[in-house]
Amino acid sequence: MSTEPAHRPPTIDATAAARWARLAPEPASPWLHEEVGRRMEDRLQWIKAKPRHWVDWAPLRGGLGAHALVARRYRDAASFVIEPETALVPATGKALAAPWWSARRWQGSQPSFDALPEDGVDLLWANMALHMAADPEALIAQWHRRVATDGFLMFSCFGPDTLMELRALYRRLGWPAASHEFTDMHDWGDMLVGAGFAEPVMDMERIVLTWADADAALAELRGLGRNLHPGRFPALRGRGWRNALAEALPELAPAEEGGGRIALTFEIIYGHAFKPPPRVALSIESAVSLREMRTMLQRSRAGL
Repeated sequence: MSTEPAHRPPTIDATAAARWARLAPEPASPWLHEEVGRRMEDRLQWIKAKPRHWVDWAPLRGGLGAHALVARRYRDAASFVIEPETALVPATGKALAAPWWSARRWQGSQPSFDALPEDGVDLLWANMALHMAADPEALIAQWHRRVATDGFLMFSCFGPDTLMELRALYRRLGWPAASHEFTDMHDWGDMLVGAGFAEPVMDMERIVLTWADADAALAELRGLGRNLHPGRFPALRGRGWRNALAEALPELAPAEEGGGRIALTFEIIYGHAFKPPPRVALSIESAVSLREMRTMLQRSRAGL
């Protein structure tokens, strides 16, 4: 019997993904990421747990404004930051630092790049990162290790209908794929459970962005991500290709208001899941980490 998981994330170019991860956003977090972060932060009102500490995963691109909203909601919680790319740590620290005269210094704890608490954090916040990961299952496993028992993960990412107009345009023109494939929310739920999370709750919405012309649309798309499909164009395209794309966009991705405006759809997936107490499979010999053993003993003494 095969032990392969039922659902596997789409294949992407790992080298291209690593190159994108090292690229600092200019001039700041993308507008769409900030808007998604704002909507995800609003969902925190439905979660009764009050974190004692939380960590923001890659906030420089994930959303500096969204980070401030979470810090304000949990103003008494210790705040941490994980920037996976070492080269981006100085820029992230500078962007998140509150000057002495700023009201932000009193609207939540100042973020720390120090090591997380030994037992993990009560909330790991990851806005718009998962769909650009070279190995999303490994990333989810990393997140699981950093979340404390009974803590929770909150994340967002692009879903399969993202850029469906642009992908249809590329197919019509006989070009290679316009983007790598994006994972369905049900498959994300399966991967969360496979990593050890419990009670995953997933939902999605579609956001349609419009632009006055192709130049404005392409400029914003460059800030949102890169095409990581292994079968994408293998080399740089010339001016002729760009002109063809600019001419086709208003026709094949028209906005409802007309006037030559361009509209593209983004499917946004939101998810959260809790980390349950560790369970040890019964066998003649079982290996348990010191952290798991400590958690099980504490819960046993508390009668949980």
